Amino acid sequence: MTSLAGSSILVVGATGGLGREIAQILSAEGALLTLHGRTPERLASLGIAAARVTGDLLEPETAAQLVAASLNAHGRLDGVVNAAGVVAFGPMAEVSDDTIDTLMTVNATAPMRLLRAAYPALAESSGSHRDPFFLTLSGVVSESPTANMAAYSASKAALAAFAKAAGRELRRDGIRFLDARPGHTETGLATRPIQGSTPRLPAGFSPADVARRVVDAIVAGERDLPSTAFTS
Repeated sequence: MTSLAGSSILVVGATGGLGREIAQILSAEGALLTLHGRTPERLASLGIAAARVTGDLLEPETAAQLVAASLNAHGRLDGVVNAAGVVAFGPMAEVSDDTIDTLMTVNATAPMRLLRAAYPALAESSGSHRDPFFLTLSGVVSESPTANMAAYSASKAALAAFAKAAGRELRRDGIRFLDARPGHTETGLATRPIQGSTPRLPAGFSPADVARRVVDAIVAGERDLPSTAFTS
């Protein structure tokens, strides 16, 4: 994909710290965007010209609704950026069932549902030689599972495994699966755990820098962004 101009791209989790930065860059480069968030107010506050759609990723039907919104707005879908996620902290023995369920659903199951829903449109985009892609952000914990973040690490490792296997399947269809695994990034997510208290963390990457690297990888046709691909 040598140019993003005119590409129809769905950004899931566009109101988050990293999703917002990615959406801004995509918009500046001429992409036709559909932005997902949990509330209309937060989406409007982005100030980005785009179709907007809300939805709860815990609900099975949301993935299909997001894809439908993109198709209704732009008539096609050429790329999906899944920047949504939740985090939890604390010892394994203290993690509740509700926390485990939420982590696995939002971080792993929802992207699987999203790809399944988007597949027909992405395959059509491939048939029209538009180099479609599906991007996930499994993060460094998928490479290095972290103590006191065991359930969170597991949810992201599941996503990374899905990316690797699904990417092999999609290659035959001309759809590129790109998984990015940056280290801790100052998105604010760590300050909003669904369980536990935020530990002392080292200074993280700038969301703007990580977003720029991710978008550059989309344009350059890269298929994998390990943690070593990100530098301060």
